[in-house]
Amino acid sequence: MATLYTQKDKNIRKTWFLIFVFLVFIIGLGWFFSYQFQSPVILVIAVIFSSLMSFISYWYSDKIVLKMSKAKEIKHEENPELYHIVENLCITAGLPMPKIYIIEEMSPNAFATGRNPEHAVVAVTRGLLEKLDRSELEGVLAHELSHIGNRDILLQTVVVVLVGMVALLSDFFVRWSFFGGGRKGNREGGQLAGIMVIVGFVLAILSPFIATLIHMAISRKREFLADADGALLTRYPEGLASALEKISQDTTPLKVANKATAHLYISNPLKKKKIRKIFSTHPPIEERVNILRGMKI
Repeated sequence: MATLYTQKDKNIRKTWFLIFVFLVFIIGLGWFFSYQFQSPVILVIAVIFSSLMSFISYWYSDKIVLKMSKAKEIKHEENPELYHIVENLCITAGLPMPKIYIIEEMSPNAFATGRNPEHAVVAVTRGLLEKLDRSELEGVLAHELSHIGNRDILLQTVVVVLVGMVALLSDFFVRWSFFGGGRKGNREGGQLAGIMVIVGFVLAILSPFIATLIHMAISRKREFLADADGALLTRYPEGLASALEKISQDTTPLKVANKATAHLYISNPLKKKKIRKIFSTHPPIEERVNILRGMKI
């Protein structure tokens, strides 16, 4: 019989499996491009560039996200109630105290970032502080601390870098093909070369789409896991469930949000009502709320 704990383990295994498949896919794509153009340099450049991007993402992703979101750090004396809520939850979760940032916007939302629990950040909007009651705020903060404890932010950052890399390689392949690139086969290999050009174009067109779907699937699984862990942390699933309802029903736009950072927030800040489930980085709020209210703690 499935329990909250077995589901958590299952989600973690699936996430690592998706990461593994994603890495194999990118390596295979890079090898194909190198073969197509008879140039190992392409693969070498791709590896060097991806390594550089991974380094930058690992060490500086939190600073980049906070700058994009116009978030400002606050100290204990500026908002002692918020500080104490986070501090108490961290003690319960066994996590170090993260830095706390405020985004001066009235749309209620929050996200966590950082490369590990020792260098973590929790950012909340002004609207979240003013529109939620204490139990709802605790539920949201517990959710974000669960992301930190589960190392979700680092995983999602790595996937984002890999998705961008696939898109760049695909664009490079298409442009080079249009300008006369491709493997020059002899009579025996000419037909095979032609087939590979066609397959290459198909991969170039589909690879960014596939990569994005994998990224979105990981995001959705991680949201469910953070919901469950957050509810366990507060021992009150209704707090987070009620908060998610309020956040999703609020129509105030979050101006600092964009497609690059939307997946980090607890609820999609772009608020595209008619977007299909498969294209969303977040599970449907109704589904998350139903699962939370069905939990027995």
